[in-house]
Amino acid sequence: MRVGTVREIKNHEYRVGLTPESACELVAHGHEVWVETGAGLGIGASDAEYEAQGAKIVPDASTIFAECEMVVKVKEPQAVERAMLREGQVLYTYLHLAPDPEQTADLVKSGVTAIAYETVTGPGGSLPLLKPMSQVAGRMSIQAGATALEKAHGGRGVLLGGVPGVMPAKVAVIGGGVVGFNAAQMAVGLGADVTILDRNPEVLEKLGIHFESRAKTRFSSKANLAESVAEADLVIGAVLIPGAAAPKLVTRAMLKTMKAGAVLVDVAIDQGGCFETSHATTHAEPTFVVDDVVHYCVANMPGAVSRTSTYALNNVTLPHALAIADKGWKAALRDDAHLAEGLNVHAGKVSYEAVARELGYEHTPLATLLA
Repeated sequence: MRVGTVREIKNHEYRVGLTPESACELVAHGHEVWVETGAGLGIGASDAEYEAQGAKIVPDASTIFAECEMVVKVKEPQAVERAMLREGQVLYTYLHLAPDPEQTADLVKSGVTAIAYETVTGPGGSLPLLKPMSQVAGRMSIQAGATALEKAHGGRGVLLGGVPGVMPAKVAVIGGGVVGFNAAQMAVGLGADVTILDRNPEVLEKLGIHFESRAKTRFSSKANLAESVAEADLVIGAVLIPGAAAPKLVTRAMLKTMKAGAVLVDVAIDQGGCFETSHATTHAEPTFVVDDVVHYCVANMPGAVSRTSTYALNNVTLPHALAIADKGWKAALRDDAHLAEGLNVHAGKVSYEAVARELGYEHTPLATLLA
């Protein structure tokens, strides 16, 4: 199979779909790998490094989209990229379709076979292709929140860990999954006063055992959530419903109870955000203020640490890319029920139920498309 990767064009996105090492693996399996010139510069990988691993460097993305049977990316295709997608082609990348009707419509119209990293499953309902970026984003959320709390950036002027004789900042982490756990780890490490909210008693028990007295756990009822948000200097939104839009847990009314200069970091913004007042921002302009509360809502947080993120991502995406290239997409999905969950759109049909429900499409069962 001819597999291609392009330079990411989303604002301040420096990751790349395939590292030189991943290109080497695909070539070793007998496949052609085409790489747009400069695609790896954001992770410090030159065209020469890709060529040394057997990849072919091509001058522009249009050549990749026109000639490659599978395109491997990181972020969702932008409008100019979607216009180049075609029927019979496999697109393998993050999509986050539920809050993005324009992208979904373009993918449906193109006829492409779109496999989304974020809905590929693992044992026990895990999301292994989302996990490494959730780990990165969770850890980065505390860095970003700490910076936004500085007075020069619009915050309260509070140091997360405090100093002897001065209380540390209060951090509320909404959601105890991968993002929330990693955010809490970082916040605890900096000496903050951390509370983690979740609705799953088993999750709360595991968090309690792990953190012991270093972080508090609290059941995420409406009353408890409202109280925790009002008391917090920094709130991390770490809620995920696989493939679906995130629930709006922190309302506009709650903002009025918060301290002036408090900070909200919405890690769920790729799925529409879990704060009612959120809208996506970029690394160029990461924050905005509503009711004196600073909002950080960058939709591609891991892109800022592109080398770490790209290698972590390739560790989990490459095995499936090899399976798709070796067997063809249909056989690969038939052989692996977890990979099959990644199929969101094929030949004008929406196959992921949560996306179809959110955006009003007829849901075409996966079994029908694989028959």
